[in-house]
Amino acid sequence: MPEGHTIHRLAVEHQRMFGGRAVGAGSPQGRFAEGARWLDGRVLVSAGAHGKHLLLEFEDERVLHVHLGIYGKYGFGPVPAPAPEGAVRLRLVGGAEYADLRGPNRCELLDPGEVKVLRDRLGPDPLRADGDPEVAWRRVSRTRTPVAVLLMDQSVIAGPGNIYRAEVLFRQGIDPRLPGRSLSRAQWGAIWDDLVVLMGEGVRVGRIDTVRPEHTPEAMGRPPRVDGHGGEVYVYRRAGLPCLVCGGEVRTVEVAARNLFWCPVCQPPSAQVG
Repeated sequence: MPEGHTIHRLAVEHQRMFGGRAVGAGSPQGRFAEGARWLDGRVLVSAGAHGKHLLLEFEDERVLHVHLGIYGKYGFGPVPAPAPEGAVRLRLVGGAEYADLRGPNRCELLDPGEVKVLRDRLGPDPLRADGDPEVAWRRVSRTRTPVAVLLMDQSVIAGPGNIYRAEVLFRQGIDPRLPGRSLSRAQWGAIWDDLVVLMGEGVRVGRIDTVRPEHTPEAMGRPPRVDGHGGEVYVYRRAGLPCLVCGGEVRTVEVAARNLFWCPVCQPPSAQVG
């Protein structure tokens, strides 16, 4: 599933292509035909994101809400747009470009009240100007739930996924099994601040890079990472390989139905872990 930086990049792309313009809209697949008819000819007022949710506000205050889920994806191109291939849920056309949406988990029109309900059930987003780490801290600091699980809970903090949670915990030297209430406020602040920087860079470059300058392939004289997810990382999908910092073996375990990666040397067990 795409992590939050990808959705924020999609918002930027929609704003660039369609912001302030009336768009043409259609649902070649037919599953969003009624919504597409409403969108057709309306102006995109603003494009934004909250966590993994894309929110496109059109005139008359209705919002197109898209959640890609596991299988959803966007395709972009210049007009004239070719005949749709595959199950295109929604095609938007405006100016000199078009956007095709395929296979989303959610594609729906919401009124302002429904948008508020959606956002109220999401935690703060490190990529949003209104993201407040104190809101998340109030939940984190009261629970025995491991921090590795909390960082995947979109109602606690919106946007990070499996890669960012593993990498930020490694970078902060925190045992992923540590209960939220055993984190110090300083540790939580460091996690949040690191996510702001890492995810912001993800928006800028379009991939997840988490290694510090001294651990890049060039600095270490090692081959670059070859992986479909791209980017240079410390532990994600590196189980059984040597840690880039200490040389110890990177481990993996399933946590909340997802594979977690960590280095037991750089992220030593805490006495608070049961």
